[in-house]
Amino acid sequence: MLLLSFIMIMTSFQILQNEQKPEPETTKEIVQGVYSINDTFVRLFAIHDTDGYIVVDAGANADSIATELKKVQIDPSNVKAVFLTHTHRDHIAALKLFKNAHIYLAANELENLNGEKPASLKLGNEIYPNTFSFLKDQEIIRFKTVNVRAIFTPGHSLGSTSFVVNGKYLFVGDALSLVNGKIDKPNPAYTKDMKMAFQSFDKIKNLPNVKYIFTAHTGYTDNYKNAVDTQLK
Repeated sequence: MLLLSFIMIMTSFQILQNEQKPEPETTKEIVQGVYSINDTFVRLFAIHDTDGYIVVDAGANADSIATELKKVQIDPSNVKAVFLTHTHRDHIAALKLFKNAHIYLAANELENLNGEKPASLKLGNEIYPNTFSFLKDQEIIRFKTVNVRAIFTPGHSLGSTSFVVNGKYLFVGDALSLVNGKIDKPNPAYTKDMKMAFQSFDKIKNLPNVKYIFTAHTGYTDNYKNAVDTQLK
């Protein structure tokens, strides 16, 4: 009898867990020219330009990303730029797919940087042959039909950077999360400085023309005004 009760409790617990666990968002074109590429528990985003693609982050598994890109007919060789919100491992795995891409990131995402730009880009234990640039806060990088503004939003990592694309699409990586359509704090378990993350929210909550917010792990919303109308706790 005790064994039966235990099995029933564990079964109920498992069902509850499954109900609370969100289904991973499928790879798709969210809005014209903006693609969400699913990598199980994290996403990268691709933005179409006239002669290629600009990508935000690079996922946790290169093989998975390669498979998902095929679903939306994006050739990794046509990715001409990658903007890294930060350099945690689940955001850089597919960089090796984008052999023709110039990489943009905040300088303080690199450890032991002495103020000089290194000869090559080293992330973790891997050295990348790509050309790369260190971004400045509020710097705008312009392509043919796409422009990307960098907004430093440290907290989750010291160099966490959010990107506003064409004035209306905001990509925050892990700097903040979305819960029930509202901006919330980043994952405490992986965030370096939560107080700093709260301060970074102030930098992205009054952007006049933004319509969408995209996060790496917690989905996206097309209602920016509703999302930022909140207080972090």
